[in-house]
Amino acid sequence: MFDFVRKHTRILQFILVLLILPSFLVFGIEGYSRFANDEGIVAKVKGQSITQGEWDNAHRNWVERLRAQKPDIDAKTLDLPEYKRQSLETLVRQYVLAAAAQEQKLSVPNARLVRVFATDPQFAALRNADGSLNKAMLEARGMTSPQLESLLRQELTVGQVLSGVQGAAQSSVVSNRQAVEALLQVRDVQWTKFEPKQYATQLSPTPVQLQAFYKDPANGAWLTSPEKADVQYLLLDINALKQRVAVSEDDLRRSYKENQARFMAPEERRASHILIKAEKSATPEQKKTARAKADQLLAQLQKNPSQFAELAKKNSDDLGSAAIGGDLDFFGRGAMVKSFDEAAFALKTGQLSGVVESDFGFHIIQLTAMRGGSAQPFEAVRGQLEDDARKQLAQREFAAAAERFTNAVYEQSDSLKPIADELKLSVQTQNDVQREPGAKDQGVMSNRRVLDALFDAANRAKGRNTEAVEIAPNKLLSARIVKYSAATRLPFDQVQVTLRERWVAAEALKAAHSDAVQKMALWKQSPEKAQLPASVSMSRRTGFAQPAAVLDAALRVSEKQMPAWTVVDLGAEGTALVKVNKVLPLQMSPQELTETQNQFGGYWGKAEADAYYRALKRQYKVEYVNEGKAVTEKALETQKAASAS
Repeated sequence: MFDFVRKHTRILQFILVLLILPSFLVFGIEGYSRFANDEGIVAKVKGQSITQGEWDNAHRNWVERLRAQKPDIDAKTLDLPEYKRQSLETLVRQYVLAAAAQEQKLSVPNARLVRVFATDPQFAALRNADGSLNKAMLEARGMTSPQLESLLRQELTVGQVLSGVQGAAQSSVVSNRQAVEALLQVRDVQWTKFEPKQYATQLSPTPVQLQAFYKDPANGAWLTSPEKADVQYLLLDINALKQRVAVSEDDLRRSYKENQARFMAPEERRASHILIKAEKSATPEQKKTARAKADQLLAQLQKNPSQFAELAKKNSDDLGSAAIGGDLDFFGRGAMVKSFDEAAFALKTGQLSGVVESDFGFHIIQLTAMRGGSAQPFEAVRGQLEDDARKQLAQREFAAAAERFTNAVYEQSDSLKPIADELKLSVQTQNDVQREPGAKDQGVMSNRRVLDALFDAANRAKGRNTEAVEIAPNKLLSARIVKYSAATRLPFDQVQVTLRERWVAAEALKAAHSDAVQKMALWKQSPEKAQLPASVSMSRRTGFAQPAAVLDAALRVSEKQMPAWTVVDLGAEGTALVKVNKVLPLQMSPQELTETQNQFGGYWGKAEADAYYRALKRQYKVEYVNEGKAVTEKALETQKAASAS
């Protein structure tokens, strides 16, 4: 056979050409190219591709932010299609808005970048005491100054795409009133609750009923012991490396000298001033008059500086400071207009300036105090220096250790001990790790990717190490199963007591619902027999101490059907029987109407911005492919199923 292939190579090549050529004619060369190029792509925006790697990184960051906001969130849910779709949509949104910003030629001036960095609380950790950029802290986060500037500029630029649409939205008084009346409508309602406990004492299951309840597929989940395993795992964590790295005293002192500017308390001045107003628009004659008055006041002060506060109260046109003798409190360099700033920082304590002209008029300045301008001693900042140094060294060590860790857990897949010994880590154990932990907190073993890899059939059967999984920034974990327990149905005898309790609870719920339905039929037919409490006013506007389902059901009843009855399922609490009598007038003050109109305008603006964004998605032909398409479709199916139920 192989001899035939070697001797007839050209014939085989010709046959292959004949087989492949028709495919090119049918699908086209572009189709083949597109098929090849689409591998690893999850979405496209205006011809630009979003890769699986970008999505993985965006989802990881999105998950970390969400877990920081909601520490109690169930970790396994964060990898469900609906959550993965949210992180993908966030990424697509960035691409769409970036394309729109580029097309609309939007930009952000440098002055705004500086102002946002100096004032936004999210950058507080990256600012030194004097307001400058803390480069060491930025490097510890794996970023450079140009990268931070680019990221901030991009964020502010794309923000302009929707802000104009959202900010320009307006709502009319009529539409606002209609929306408020629909949202905050008040209804006169009577209702009563049928609680399961009222019926539970009358119920007692037979052995046959218990056996049927035990075999009911609907009870399979809670009657099955979960799939679980005893596990060994190894965690490579930058925080652990940070504690191990050594930092010499000489290095700390050298860093202190090289970065002394970081530890300078900013120089601040406290001054008082008298302003004689003469704005830019003032005529030459007006400016001349103002200057003359300022010169006259300066002459008085030079003779008796102690009069400053008194003269400021009587003459200064800066009404805010005039009331307190012209005092401006402490301020740093650049806080005042340039001419005022230069004059104030050139004075000595107690000294008077000459007449200083600015865009506001003519100032007389008296410096009353100075502070800052000197470096904190080494001992005061030693702890911060050491922490920064440890972070940088640990970051470098982690990068090298992570590569070795990733390779070793794969190459020596039957044990975690070799790489643990090499990197001086401890192999840890955790028993009863569940495949589906639900609300149970399993710590690092709650990570969805770790659990999927750990309980994979091949790893589970052979007790192999999982791949190195990044469970958080600078945290890698590998685990292996030591003892595996499959999911099994619990024996009847073991759960008989619980079965009886659950059977009674389920039947009591049915009895409560049935009684409510019967009472509704009777009371509708004979209203005089109705045993309902006094009516209450229900509205979304007022606090309502009863179940939300009752309020929701009462507000859903059509006005044309009133008075109307409805039965409401309250879950484990039982059933409610609700009678909606009539709609009551909505009483709102003019102030409340104004406030609601402002709120409604905000909602309207958001709706218009969302509509504009959807139009941009259509314009830029957003397309989901491969895994992006699969996850989006699954999430939409889940959403439809939830809406239907």
